[in-house]
Amino acid sequence: MKKRWMKWLALGLMGSLTLTACSNGGGSKEANAQLTEEEKNALYTEVGTYPITNEPITMTMFQRIVPNIIDYSTNEFTKYMEEKTNITWKFESATSDAVTEKINLLMAGGTPPDVFIFDTPDEAKFGVKEGLLLPIEDLIEENMPNYKKAMEEVPAIKGRTTATDGHIYNIATVNQCYHCTYAQKMWVNTMWLEKMGMDVPTTTEEFKEVCRKFLEINPKGVAIAGSNDGWFQDPTPFLMNAFILDPGYDTDPKLVLNPEGNVDVIVNKDEYKEGLKFLNELYEMGAIYEGTFTQNSGQLRNLMAQEGEPVLFVPAGTISDVIDSVSNNETYRHYKTIAPIEGASGLRQATYYKHAGIGATSFAITKDCKYPEAALRWIDYMFTLEGTLTSQFGFEGEDWKYAEEGQVGLDGRPATYEILTAYSSEPQNKDWQDVGVSYRTADMRMGAATEEGRDVGSPEGIEELLLQETKNNYEPYPQPEGNYDILPAIKLTAEESTEIQTISVELEKYAEEMRVAFISGTKDIDAEWDDYIKGLEKLQLSKYIEVYNNAYTRQYK
Repeated sequence: MKKRWMKWLALGLMGSLTLTACSNGGGSKEANAQLTEEEKNALYTEVGTYPITNEPITMTMFQRIVPNIIDYSTNEFTKYMEEKTNITWKFESATSDAVTEKINLLMAGGTPPDVFIFDTPDEAKFGVKEGLLLPIEDLIEENMPNYKKAMEEVPAIKGRTTATDGHIYNIATVNQCYHCTYAQKMWVNTMWLEKMGMDVPTTTEEFKEVCRKFLEINPKGVAIAGSNDGWFQDPTPFLMNAFILDPGYDTDPKLVLNPEGNVDVIVNKDEYKEGLKFLNELYEMGAIYEGTFTQNSGQLRNLMAQEGEPVLFVPAGTISDVIDSVSNNETYRHYKTIAPIEGASGLRQATYYKHAGIGATSFAITKDCKYPEAALRWIDYMFTLEGTLTSQFGFEGEDWKYAEEGQVGLDGRPATYEILTAYSSEPQNKDWQDVGVSYRTADMRMGAATEEGRDVGSPEGIEELLLQETKNNYEPYPQPEGNYDILPAIKLTAEESTEIQTISVELEKYAEEMRVAFISGTKDIDAEWDDYIKGLEKLQLSKYIEVYNNAYTRQYK
């Protein structure tokens, strides 16, 4: 069966001359001087038409390396867009764990690319303060009819993308995904539960007992596995929620909104300490796989694919990220989500990402880019239904098609499109999947055609599966009123960003190292907790919280 992804309609290249942009030297203002109006008129076609330029041009792009995309340069979606637009991209990339460091190096004395996609430089520092990113609000008005329409349909885009100086440096991506609002999921292998004769655990004690029983009958098995870079593949947040709200994907020291309505962190709270002690109990009994905090998502997938289905519990935003639904469908069908587990205090909650849906820093242009209009017109295609479906799923007629009359979408209303190829997260070179920019509103996502009685265990049933699991096991467990809550997006000023730049790096490193040390037992949590708290304050945790709280107050109070 074909993998889920893109198709390519060949459009003839126009002309033979290749114009080279920032890819030939990057930071040189002279080499990358903006075009005159006369040159623009000669180069560009009418806005909203393709190709974008009358002659081929080349630009550079920074893009994240992910395990399921083989090579951006030879990827079919890349080639399709090259033929469609007359724009060739040369790529500079970094793996997920090195993205931030690589971006900072490129911006601070390196040779920045023309554009960054998916991961972009710190807006306050490199845009507002240093002027290394290009303000694009006027260029959006002149070159992006599809994005302008999206901003009208989703008004929050403008507020989310407007920087503290009033300029716009980033194009947003929209993904109003229901199951993503409860992405912090835990999956259990139901085959093993049946063999053990045990029910799905509902409390921390039951969870511990299921792990203990599993290891008794399967000493070489893995009770809990995870990764350090996959989408919600760290087991800590799900388990910590039985003690205190864990925001999950937020980096340490885990910013939240406290019961008093102020910005705070959880990593210095007594409830967090109790959660770490529970995790340490699991680790000491051999339940948590020792590689969980060091292995990447690719290594987790390899572990999950081993013979005998060795893993009992695995955290993941979607099970299809850790088990291929096509090549390993039997194992894939064995995994179902478990609802949040209840702690000793009676707390039982699912993290609800109510502010999710708009990625506000998804496509930025550096100041010396010679062809910013071309870059924005290129990304504007992604804000059409065709562009989003092609970049995400493949080619019309092969991987997707427009819905026919009578077809019904996921929400019971008339469908707008149908996906024809089954999802697979195996390495492929056809499309960009989820590491580009797309326009997926709630209506768009629910407009995918389905059929009555679709098998949710099939590769084609992934959306139905995630909807079902989310509705049944996570939505019924809201965060308690008057408790900790998820923060909305906070924009720091350039001064604020500079003030905590070093603090945030050191705090994140320290809190993460101590979290793993307390869980693994290399640090005694009872004996060394007070010193740990002192360490946080020594690294200016109070200043860190103060800066974020002031920014939150400015924006939301």
